[in-house]
Amino acid sequence: MVTLKPSFLGPCFLRCSVTVLVALFILSSFACSSGSNANPTRESEAPKEKVARYGYEVVNTFAHDPNAFTQGLEFHEGKLLESTGGHNCSLRKVELQTGIVEKKVTVPDPYFAEGITLLNGKIYQLTWQHQKGFVYDASTFEKTGEFGYQGEGWGLANDGTSLIMSDGSNRIRFLDPSSFQVKRSIAVFDGKMPINRLNELEYVQGEIYANIWHDDRIARIDPQTGRVVGWVDLKGLLRPGEVTDEEAVLNGIAYDEASQRFFVTGKLWPRLFEIRLKKQ
Repeated sequence: MVTLKPSFLGPCFLRCSVTVLVALFILSSFACSSGSNANPTRESEAPKEKVARYGYEVVNTFAHDPNAFTQGLEFHEGKLLESTGGHNCSLRKVELQTGIVEKKVTVPDPYFAEGITLLNGKIYQLTWQHQKGFVYDASTFEKTGEFGYQGEGWGLANDGTSLIMSDGSNRIRFLDPSSFQVKRSIAVFDGKMPINRLNELEYVQGEIYANIWHDDRIARIDPQTGRVVGWVDLKGLLRPGEVTDEEAVLNGIAYDEASQRFFVTGKLWPRLFEIRLKKQ
């Protein structure tokens, strides 16, 4: 039997032991990292929520004043309420079947009329750059008040509680209809892309529908997060050459909640369309 001296065992034994321990640690780490729960999907690799795509089917076609520079559109008691800008600024009540203007109030210079909405018997109307809005009695069209806001006024809708306002950016503000103070705001994004030029608005079954200025699409927006949850492609509603003015763009969304009917038109369009959305 051979007995090794402690002095021989010391350094060699320690070096070998350390080497073995390191190797075992590496192997153990590799084994753990190969497990099913050890390599979670990184945030950048997480699957993105799909944005729904919609086309349309034309259900009915109606006449529309080709001189109406449509800035806001509402459906109420079988009629259309319409706000027009340009050189013919007004608030109108329009007969749906014929397009005949039944009632009209002129918006005086220098104001450029923009979006409208109807809430609790009152019609609220924005103006473009004067930071002033008007309030009318919905039955008589008598102007009963005015209100102020910061920035430009583009589109207007309501969710039954708040006025919902766009200003041409990707931001939407929610205003108290009594004090006109901003209650909250959202920024609208499709994924990581901000969606600017939000124009005429309509609140439909818990979503905000928004025309995009100079775009043939409508964005469907989650009012809590600002996320675009769907796109409605309305290309081809008008025949080529039917309008020639470069500002004769899609702008005007009205919803008949009782019958679940959609109506859309545009600035200076000769026709208004009842459409049915078709998921693609």
